[in-house]
Amino acid sequence: MHGQILDGKATARVITQKLASEIVTLAPKVARPPSLATVLIGDDPASHTYVQMKINRCKQVGIETRKIDLPATTTTEEAVAAVRSLSEDPAVDGILVQHPAPPAVDEAAVFAAIEPAKDVDGVTSDSLAAMAFDEYGFRSATPGGIMRLLEHYGIEMKGRHAVVVGRSRILGIPMGLLLLAQNATVTYCHSRTSGLQTKISQADLVVAATGRPELVKGSWIKEGAVVVDAGYSDMTGDVEYDSAAKRASWITPVPGGVGPMTIACLLEQTVEAHKRLNGLL
Repeated sequence: MHGQILDGKATARVITQKLASEIVTLAPKVARPPSLATVLIGDDPASHTYVQMKINRCKQVGIETRKIDLPATTTTEEAVAAVRSLSEDPAVDGILVQHPAPPAVDEAAVFAAIEPAKDVDGVTSDSLAAMAFDEYGFRSATPGGIMRLLEHYGIEMKGRHAVVVGRSRILGIPMGLLLLAQNATVTYCHSRTSGLQTKISQADLVVAATGRPELVKGSWIKEGAVVVDAGYSDMTGDVEYDSAAKRASWITPVPGGVGPMTIACLLEQTVEAHKRLNGLL
């Protein structure tokens, strides 16, 4: 067996092409195009790169962007004030606060300042609650992108045993909630989990989301399992790709798997927010 590729790059292209066409059809109905505000705190080079990638994708589909760069010396109060101002601005449909914030900034407090109707990255407590109870709300962008990728390839979650490795607020925790809502049985693993190899070897679906390169060994993967690698560090994922691909039925590459789908989900939700805020949904 050799795993078939879950091609996030190609799937994201399909989604963004549809969004570009939809935005053209919206133009006669709304005075302005969809708008996404990005907030970046500090000078982390990787964060700057990620934000610019998202801005570039927005431009490609016709979403306007507003880029807010705050210095590393920004206080929590200043960051919260900046986000609240965007939340109150009727010309802004969606708000993205790039993670991670500098250690001195209370990131949770900044997230909480996002108006839920504009939380297109799915980071507020309201969005997490909506995912937990399978109610309307925006999905966390990376887990949401993963679910869209699985849906695109017709991979159903009902009855599957899913193991999520990682429990971050923006990835691991919401990932498990979305899988549970699709009737998967979910096991969370993290840095305090004992018997990680055994738990992964029992999984029908493995989502690796730790940021620790090749933590998940290919030999741990159950024959025929689906493997989603949401890790990324110097072009390397959380999973030993070559050996895992020999056992998996489906597997995401790194890069080209989860990353493009994260941005596609963000753009999709920005357009949805635009339509809702303008009374079109």
